[in-house]
Amino acid sequence: MIGVAIVGAGIGALHLKGYQALPERFVVRAICDLDLDRARSVAGEDTSIRLTSNLDEVLADDTIQLVDICLPPHLHFPMMLKTLEAGKDAVCEKPLVRSLEEATALVEAVKKTGRNVYPVFQYRFGHAMRQLRALIDAGLAGKAFVVSSEVHWNRGASYYDIPWRGTWKGECGGAILGHAIHAHDLLCHVLGPIEDVFAMADTRVNTIETEDCAALSFRMKSGALATSSVTLGAAEDTSRLRFCFEGFTAESGTLPYRPAEDTWRFIARAPTTQEQIDAVLATVADGEDGFAGLVEAIANAMEGRGGKEVTVSDGLQSIELVTAIYRSIREGRPVRLSEAAEGEWVKGWAPHASAIA
Repeated sequence: MIGVAIVGAGIGALHLKGYQALPERFVVRAICDLDLDRARSVAGEDTSIRLTSNLDEVLADDTIQLVDICLPPHLHFPMMLKTLEAGKDAVCEKPLVRSLEEATALVEAVKKTGRNVYPVFQYRFGHAMRQLRALIDAGLAGKAFVVSSEVHWNRGASYYDIPWRGTWKGECGGAILGHAIHAHDLLCHVLGPIEDVFAMADTRVNTIETEDCAALSFRMKSGALATSSVTLGAAEDTSRLRFCFEGFTAESGTLPYRPAEDTWRFIARAPTTQEQIDAVLATVADGEDGFAGLVEAIANAMEGRGGKEVTVSDGLQSIELVTAIYRSIREGRPVRLSEAAEGEWVKGWAPHASAIA
């Protein structure tokens, strides 16, 4: 049994359900939040979970091996360092860090302490992803041609009543960083790394510092082309993905926050036949989805049976991409991922205070 502490009772409520879906693997021992009433509402009727606002107490508890960080983005990096130094592994919501400079420091802390950091990219875990991976592994995909991603959600002014949201200091970015980052991770998870990006963004929906609309183009290292459309001004929340391979096209539904758990269409492209596609799909077994799938992979990794877990390298790849995206937006040109760490960009993508004003 892996003892867990959840730090932050906002999105931590969803994480708790993931651990509770695997009671033979995890026991949540504590929820740490400055608002104990909120922590109590998340714990519900489970009186075995200790509620505390004392972070040092959590980090000193030898029965806790895994600390799940669900704090505002600007607190992620320092909290991960404290967790690693306390001799515990960390699960951390996105974004892991605020710059490539912090990314380098995090990697050094992981090496120094011998502990691990597991980023939260739960979109990777779902039946549709297992189906897609099975088709690729069966050799039916062939060359990837193009991919499209839509993250079209609705966030009104009340969403930003929480003071750190919509700010460069607190949220560290807008819709690109806080909302579309999962879809972009999924593109890389399926197609491999990105070679270069061209991006445009604007603030069109709400009166905030950060962007809430974006249009992006990616060239993958494989040569595949991808587009991403992002807005927080849609009438309803929908996410949609479409992969066009040489051997078939894969289309998601529109489920906004769990696209890999939706029902997808896999359509054969000649000379691949639908019978070949369906035969492979029939072999795909059920498994844990979403957060439950994410933490199951973490448990396996902590027990020495890794391979499917999201790694710190995956999280830092997303930071490299975010840096390149914001650089492309500011400089109005395509940016190679290999350029992401050049000059002042290594220190982060947030604009200077004078530019925000």
